[in-house]
Formats: sequence, structure tokens, C-alpha cells
Amino acid sequence: MAYKNISEIPAEKFTLAQRDEKISDQKFETKPVGYFKDAFLRFKKNKSSLAAAVIIMILFLFAIIVPFVSDYDVTVRDGYYALMTPKSRLFAGLGWDGCKMQTETQAGYEYYNSIGQEYGESAVKEVKNVTQDANTGNAVYNIKVDGYDKVGFIYADLSKEEYEALQAYQNETGLQVIYPMPANYKTNFIAVTSSANLWYELADNSTATAGGSAHHDEEGNPVYVANYLTSENKNRAGYESLRLATDDGGEDGNTWFVYAVKNQSGYHVRLLYKEYYHYKNGVEPMFLFGTNQHGQDILVCLANGARLSFILAISVSFINFIIGIAYGAVEGYYGGAVDLFMERISDILASVPFIVVATLFQMHLATKVGPVWSLLFAFVLTGWIGIASRVRTQFYRFKNSEYVLAARTLGARDSRLIFRHILPNSLGTIITGTILIIPNVIFQESMLSYLGIISLETSSLTSIGTMLAGGRAYLSTYPHVIFFPAIFISLLEISFNLFGNGLRDAFNPSLRGADE
Repeated sequence: MAYKNISEIPAEKFTLAQRDEKISDQKFETKPVGYFKDAFLRFKKNKSSLAAAVIIMILFLFAIIVPFVSDYDVTVRDGYYALMTPKSRLFAGLGWDGCKMQTETQAGYEYYNSIGQEYGESAVKEVKNVTQDANTGNAVYNIKVDGYDKVGFIYADLSKEEYEALQAYQNETGLQVIYPMPANYKTNFIAVTSSANLWYELADNSTATAGGSAHHDEEGNPVYVANYLTSENKNRAGYESLRLATDDGGEDGNTWFVYAVKNQSGYHVRLLYKEYYHYKNGVEPMFLFGTNQHGQDILVCLANGARLSFILAISVSFINFIIGIAYGAVEGYYGGAVDLFMERISDILASVPFIVVATLFQMHLATKVGPVWSLLFAFVLTGWIGIASRVRTQFYRFKNSEYVLAARTLGARDSRLIFRHILPNSLGTIITGTILIIPNVIFQESMLSYLGIISLETSSLTSIGTMLAGGRAYLSTYPHVIFFPAIFISLLEISFNLFGNGLRDAFNPSLRGADE
């Protein structure tokens, strides 16, 4: 039956839903979720952003930890070990063995093959193949040469104290560092061969040069016969004998190899350089990422450069964050003529190209405060404008909300409204923009260094951009010099991009997948 109005419905049609039960509020069983915790829970669901955050943390820890645990230092430059390829005992089977393929003539092959044979090794680790030159008919060797062993021996002048300390080290450790002097040339009893590695008897002593051919046997194989400077009389002036187990002197005791020649400053000696390097630095020469054109360890340079880039970028981000919030809050909150005037100042500064600012600061300010501070000022001069614009937009969005009007009605001051009511609701967008300043600063510094506009390289300082700029000349011959800093900055930029997207989606779910 249909009723036209509620008064026509009989009373028996109505039943009470709860007659005896007392109705009251239920206690929440779960803990309340705050704004930042809610954002974090949303961020964790984004797997790519989470992976990017882990990569950023690994790169950051790499920059902090490596300089403290490495055996090498960015200030150490060794010309003998310049442009060494990466070497590691752990990854030697994967090609991380410090070797490089070379194409050499017969003389070149004999030269490199002889290096190290005095102590039972050879710089040539493998002969890939041997062919004949189509024009000359001479043999051409395709060989795998260890760059670290290729350095071989060097001539050095030591003071008396250095010479005696080195002898004491040899006697204490049993390691031989000083080797006999070659006798290919003699001038006033001093060997003056063009290379300390030419210790063997050459096919033609009158034309001895680095890479000269050795004597060959009847089958055409090189015969490495020791060709050392010897002394017929142990009392002859200018010679110093260093008696070792390897000293194969004459039976009469009056003839032996010459290990050192006295000069005005001390002693002229022939040293096995890798052992001498070990003696001087306390560590065997072996560089995980190789070395650059200055003989610096790329691993340590990369960590120090990354540390400088992180410190610079975080400093710029923090300063711009403070300035941008203060400037944008005043613009957005007061509006009107204040906003109009302040926006015109921002427009003027924003119209100046950053590369022009950086160049002018580098030319005129860097000489007074240094290149790092000069670059910091250049980034801060206009870097806060983007954050100020974001803050201004958010203040216009929230300042007329009901909760702000209620707080104003209750007598809240402007500072309380800004910092306690409006700003906290704007932090999501602001934090996202601030964090994304970090990769932008690192990329800009790298670009400016690569273009040669700025230079952050000193005897104890380097940056990722400086490493990229220094490695471009060796891109085709020694790609490892530029490969590792390029990989680092690529990982950093991609990771920060994904990380920023994750932060945007976490703090502003309504903007998920969109560009602000």
C-alpha cells in the first residue's frame, strides 16, 4: 500500500534499530598516520624510486668512505704510472688485469719481452699472433702488454742518505730494488743508454736505441745475454759496489757488476720502479679504476670529486631553500603591490643566463675567493628563484583556506599563519623542488668544467666535471679515464630523476605521473 506522506504510516510499521544497546564512539585500534609518514608509505610503493634512492645513497657513501680507506691519495701524481688501465687481482680473469693490446715490430717485441726477465717475469703476457708486413716483409707482433710491468727500470739520482736507506731496506726485506747498470754506452764510466730497460746485448751496439734488436741465435730467437757495466778494479773512482745474492762477479773478486755511480749530489742508480714505488709509498702499484693522464688514481679522484660535487650541490640547495622560502612566502602571503614589486626583481635576475653569471664570476671573483666559492655564489644568485616561485604559488593556493581564515579570526599573527598553517601544507612540492636542485648543480658544474669555463682542479682538489674534461682527449685510446666519471654522473642524474618523481607522487598524489 502506498502512503502519500509520513503521517499516514501506522506506528506498528516502525521498529527501533537499537532498543537496549548504548551507542558511543569506538576507539581507534590503529595509530594515527602523520603527513610525512603517509608520504613515506606511498613512496615505498614506488619500486623504481626506492631503487634510485638506494643507488644515490651508495654513491654518497662511496664519496665519503673511499678517500679514507684507499691506499692512494688525490695529491699523489706519478708520471711513470700515467694512463694505467684498471687492474685488480680479484677481477683479473674478467680482463681487469692492467694489460693493453699493442702492435709492435720485431725490435719492439724484444724490447717489451725483455722487461722483467732480470727478475723472472716479462711485460708481454701473451702473443696473440705474428704476421708479416705486406710492404717490408718484417714480422709484426700483436701482443698483450702489462702496463705496470712495462715501466720496468728507471735511472734516478739519490742522495747519500737516500741511497743508504734504500740499501738498508733491501737488506731488511730481501727485495732487490737497485739493479746493475747496462753497458750499451759508456761516458766517463756512466751508462747513458736511452732506456734503463735496455740491459741486454743489442745486435748493433753502435746504434743502441729504445727498442733496439737483441742478438739472435741460429734459429732466429732473441738471446738475452746480460750486458752490464763491470769494474775491473774495485778501487776505481766513481763506482759503488752493492754486493747482493744476484751479484755474479768475477772469480777473483776484483770484477763485478756496477750498481751505482757516484756523482756530485750522491749516486746515479738503476731502479726497478715498481719495487721503488712500493718502497716509497708502502703499497704495490695497482689501481682498481686505473690512472689518469697525471698518474692519479681514478678511484680516489672520483670519490674526492663526487664529495666536492655533493658538498657544493647540497650547500647550494640548502641556501636556495632558505632564500626561496623567505622570498616566496612574503610574495604569496601579502600579494598586491608587494608581490608585483618582488616579482619584477625575480624576472630581472631570471633573465640573466646562468652561464654568463658563472663566467663573469670565474673571471673576476675567483681570483679573490677561489673557484669553489665563486661557483657557489653564481649558483645562489639566481638558483632560489624557482623555489620562490613554487612557494608563492602554494601560498596563493592555501592562504584563503578555511583553516587559515579561522586561525586569523582567532588572532593568529602573520608569522604564525605563514610558518604554522600555510608553509607545512606546501612542503611537499617545495622539498621535491629543493632536492632536484642537487643533480642540476652537479650537472651544471660538470658542463662548465667540461667546456673549460671553470676549473676546480688543484694539487689536492678535483671534480667530476674536471675529470670528464681531462679524459676527453683519451676517449679513443684510454677510454677508462672518462668512462668511470661518466658512469657515475649518469647513474646520479637518472637516479635523482626517478627519486624526484617518487617524491612528487608521494607528497602530491593528485599529480601522480604529471609534470608540475
